[in-house]
Amino acid sequence: MDIVIRTEGLTKYYGKTLGITDLNLEVKKGEVFGCLGPNGAGKTTTIRMLLDFIHPTRGKATIFGLDTHKDNVKIKRCVGYLPGELELYKNLKGGEFLRHFAYLRGGVDWKHVQELAERLDFDMSKPIRSLSSGNKHKVGLIQAFMHKPELLILDEPTVGLDPLMQQEFYQMVHEAKEQGQTLFISSHILPEVERICDRVGFIRRGKLIEVEDVSDLKKHAFRQIEIHFAGSVPKEEFENLSVVRDVMVEDSVLRFTVAGPLDAVIKAAAKFEVVNVISHEPNLEDIFLTYYGGDENAAS
Repeated sequence: MDIVIRTEGLTKYYGKTLGITDLNLEVKKGEVFGCLGPNGAGKTTTIRMLLDFIHPTRGKATIFGLDTHKDNVKIKRCVGYLPGELELYKNLKGGEFLRHFAYLRGGVDWKHVQELAERLDFDMSKPIRSLSSGNKHKVGLIQAFMHKPELLILDEPTVGLDPLMQQEFYQMVHEAKEQGQTLFISSHILPEVERICDRVGFIRRGKLIEVEDVSDLKKHAFRQIEIHFAGSVPKEEFENLSVVRDVMVEDSVLRFTVAGPLDAVIKAAAKFEVVNVISHEPNLEDIFLTYYGGDENAAS
């Protein structure tokens, strides 16, 4: 199994402020790995250390088996990067900016650049200073993908994109994976990570607290369920179920929290006339609370 990214005890302090601590992580060749966490958790700090924009307080990282500091120039030839805070040359047109980056990379297939621009509905003839934030973001995506890098590192890649462009981006990720490229994606949006990633690492308060296969992600999460019945139902019929907690009954509406399969709940509800079922899917914070029980010190 080829490991593209490996970190060992990677730690960064900004003075006394913690950025990331003791990060031990492996990203496999050809996978889409999601780095998931709230804003300020340490995701961008991790990316900046991987790309040698900032140096770790201690620990080390390798990409393609190369030291991220000593071999950073060689590594960057093989990496496409989208920063979370994108700065562009405002006096250039979009196409001029992309040609400049193509030149810096030793040339790219311009036809491929044009195809990416068309897919993202981006007009390369417009000056960058006139672009909306979403269109500026498209410039960043095109420059990251245009040289077909072995590794893509994307920090909050769908910020500012409308739903149609988000779908196009997801397709681009799928195609990159099919071509054997590896992707490391930072996000705080759980549905996005579930849609495109193979594995996800949770970062909270500067610490990697769990790595999960995305297929297993929601198996551990609590969901809020509402069941509306035609008439009143006995509370005890549901509160004795092992997967259920926090059962509340108000008139003909049953509310509860569930973790695990719903089979027992459905069988219990089937004894009564069900009018409607509403499931509130877990968000990012729900997942964290599932793992750490709401203990604010658990990941500090």
